Amino acid sequence: MITARELNRASLSRQLLLEREPLTVPDAVRRVGALQAQHPASPYLALWNRVTGFAPADLDAAFAGRAVVKATLMRITLHAVHAGDYQALRAAMQPTLYASRLGFRFADAGLTPADADELMPDLLAFARRPRTSAEMQAWVEERLGAEKKDGAWWGLKAYAPLHHAPTGGPWSFGLRPSFVAAGTGTVPAGRAVDPKALQTLILRYLEGFGPASVADVAQFAMVQRAPVREALRTLDGAVEQVEGPDGTTLFDLPGAPRPPADTPAPPRLMAMWDSILLAYADRSRVIPSAYRPLVIRRNGDVLPTLLVDGYVAGVWRPLEAGIEAMAFHSLSPAAWDGLAAEAQSLKALLGDREAEVYSRFHHWWSKLPESEVRML
Repeated sequence: MITARELNRASLSRQLLLEREPLTVPDAVRRVGALQAQHPASPYLALWNRVTGFAPADLDAAFAGRAVVKATLMRITLHAVHAGDYQALRAAMQPTLYASRLGFRFADAGLTPADADELMPDLLAFARRPRTSAEMQAWVEERLGAEKKDGAWWGLKAYAPLHHAPTGGPWSFGLRPSFVAAGTGTVPAGRAVDPKALQTLILRYLEGFGPASVADVAQFAMVQRAPVREALRTLDGAVEQVEGPDGTTLFDLPGAPRPPADTPAPPRLMAMWDSILLAYADRSRVIPSAYRPLVIRRNGDVLPTLLVDGYVAGVWRPLEAGIEAMAFHSLSPAAWDGLAAEAQSLKALLGDREAEVYSRFHHWWSKLPESEVRML
C-alpha cells in the first residue's frame, strides 16, 4: 500500500519537482510527458521549475526545429510534447476529438464527419507550410462557403492533425495562432480506439505522473474509462498494481521512483495550468481540497500557484515591483526564504521576456479570501 504523502512525492519526482535536473529541453519534455500550453508562457515557466539552468532560448529552438511541438491533445487543450510522442498521443485522442469537434458547431454548419475526412487531405496539403488562422479560414470558406466557414474551422482546427507554428516572441507563440500540418503520415479517421496508441499514452502518462488509477488516466486525457481498463489489462507485465491510500487500485511502471514520504520538497512558483495540477481525477494529490476552488476557477483558469512542501499553499502574480505571493495558510520563515529565492530567479527570467506575464488574470486576486501577502 502507498500512502497519500508517498503518492505526492512520487508525482513530484516524476515531474522533476523534487530537484531540477540537467536535461536538454526535448529530454525534459519527454520525461514529464506533456506540458500544458494554453498560455504561451506556461511551458517556459514549467521547464524553469524543472531543468537546471533552463534557458528560454532552448525551448524557442526546440519549437522552431519541431523537436517539441504544440498541438491540441489531452483534454482537448493545448500541450507541448516531444515530437516523437505526438503521433501516438494524437491517435490515442482520436475518439475524443472526433466526438467533441465533429458535432455541435461543426454539425450546426450542416457538416458531417465524412465531410471532415474528405476535406482533410487537401487541408493538410495547404498547411504544409505555416498558415495563419485567417488563411486557414479563407481556405475553408473557398470550399464550403461563408455560411459554413466558422463552424467548419471550429471543428477542423482541433480535429485535424495540426501543430501550432511559432509566430515570434516573447514566448514563441502569440495570441493569434498559425498552423502547420503535423506531417505524421496516415491521418486517423472515425471514432475507433487505436489500442496500441492508447497503450503508449498510458505508459507515457505513468512515466510522468504515476502511480495512477483508471480514473486518473481518463481524467488526464479525457478518454473513456472502459478502453483504459482494457489497455491496462493488455499491458499486464508492463505495468504493476499498487494499492492506493483509500484502497483504489493504482497502476505504475515496475521500478519507477517512489520516494519516501519524508523526502524534502523544495518550494516552487508554478506556471498557470501546470500539468501536475490537472493530471489526476483526485487532485488532492497536490492541491488540498479546501484550496481547489481558489486556484481552479469555475471558467477553467488555473492560477499560478505556490508549491510548499509538495502541496499548493497559495498563489503568485508578477507586478512591477516584483513577485507578489499570497499564502492561504501560515508559512515558516524557511518556506518564505525559499520562495523569495525562487522569485529572484523567476524575475530574471521574466525580465528578459515579459515582466508582468499573466497580467490579464489579475482580476482573480480581488476575489480570493483575505490571506497573508508578501512581495518577494
